[in-house]
Amino acid sequence: MTSTLIVNARLVNEGRQFEGDLRIADGRIAEIGSGLAARPGEEVVDAAGRWLLPGMIDDQVHFREPGLTHKGDIASEAAAAVAGGLTSFMDMPNTNPPTLDAAALEAKYAAAKGRAWGNHGFYLGASNDNLEAVCSLDPKAAPGIKVFMGASTGNMLVDDPETLDGIFREAPAPIITHCEDTPTIERTLAQFKARHGAEGLTAEMHPDIRSREACIRSTRLAIELARRHGTRLHVLHISTADELALFERGPLLGADGKVRKKITAETCIHFLRFDRADYARLGNFIKCNPAIKDASDRQALVQALVDDVIDVLATDHAPHTLEEKQKPYLQAPSGLPLVQYALLAAIELVHEGRLDITRVVEKASHAPARLFDVKERGFLREGYWADLVLVEDSPLTVRREDVLSKCGWSPFEGTTFRSRIASTWVNGQLAWNGRELVGAPAGRRLEFER
Repeated sequence: MTSTLIVNARLVNEGRQFEGDLRIADGRIAEIGSGLAARPGEEVVDAAGRWLLPGMIDDQVHFREPGLTHKGDIASEAAAAVAGGLTSFMDMPNTNPPTLDAAALEAKYAAAKGRAWGNHGFYLGASNDNLEAVCSLDPKAAPGIKVFMGASTGNMLVDDPETLDGIFREAPAPIITHCEDTPTIERTLAQFKARHGAEGLTAEMHPDIRSREACIRSTRLAIELARRHGTRLHVLHISTADELALFERGPLLGADGKVRKKITAETCIHFLRFDRADYARLGNFIKCNPAIKDASDRQALVQALVDDVIDVLATDHAPHTLEEKQKPYLQAPSGLPLVQYALLAAIELVHEGRLDITRVVEKASHAPARLFDVKERGFLREGYWADLVLVEDSPLTVRREDVLSKCGWSPFEGTTFRSRIASTWVNGQLAWNGRELVGAPAGRRLEFER
């Protein structure tokens, strides 16, 4: 492998910004320093004062393979991800068939080999009838166990109290939850149908149908189970200000440098960039579960990142075709394609003065690496894999023709960001040069130090 020297960069790592140089050799960060001299034959990249960040690690994507590949697949969605500075991803199990046992899990890793532009891990899914597979999971084989405590694709809603208790009691890896209470949603939906008729329902009603009450009720249950059994729990896509009171405030690490929180929270970029007012313009294109809610929730979630109530920032990337999204509200599926512009959308909060760039890196790179025990990734550290992103402060307007996700659209179309991704390296290999993909997919299977 070639050696690359990045000079005159503004490195962002572990709470600091500093000027310096970084050398890549054999796929890893070989040296970080100042005034590093180029070696014979070494490629030199002049960062010219631009930010150099560790690649984003997304703990929640739906890349749709197997079974739903008309929407997206591992190759297409990972390509969009690296174009957006996202170098590692953890993919959800609600595919067709769902990932409910070790054989299905290994089949997904086999499908990703040589095709994934980014590094990858795959969750094992829980259902009402696969407790044995959950208990026998090799904790090094998956980032965690996904529990849908709300409706999902196929046989993946876990609503049996004994099964839920068993999963939380026996889980050999972190539990990751989607928290929405299905009975609450179904009651509210029936009320809306009675009031407006099925044909009269619109996307503007989505945050009321998939209500904050449904989120709070389910999140409380997950936290109660985790506390009862001492389970390592990570609650995904927090969408309401109300849920924030359920989580501990404070840094992820204790004085000993180890993760001190047993129960952690994540939010997603669309909850920080959209709110109820945007349904009138975007309709089903921002229909997702849980729902994007009020402007006050949006503001509270940004502040919760600042206050270390929310530990991780992710995407919940979930592509659907334009045809599917243009169906009437009840038939249109939930989910947004987000990986290509998520990091830029987060950095826009830095330009707005609402987040610091070190905070973005902490929530999007460091924290997921720590929480999921990811080996040698997520930081600018000598000896770690060289998963790097160079960010340039020049405007980028999102255009449909530039979207790399197979679904071919973005909720950010027409948005102008003040930054763009200038380069992305995955395992030391340049994957994105600011205009196009470069070379061949270089993603590796994520390793978990447990």
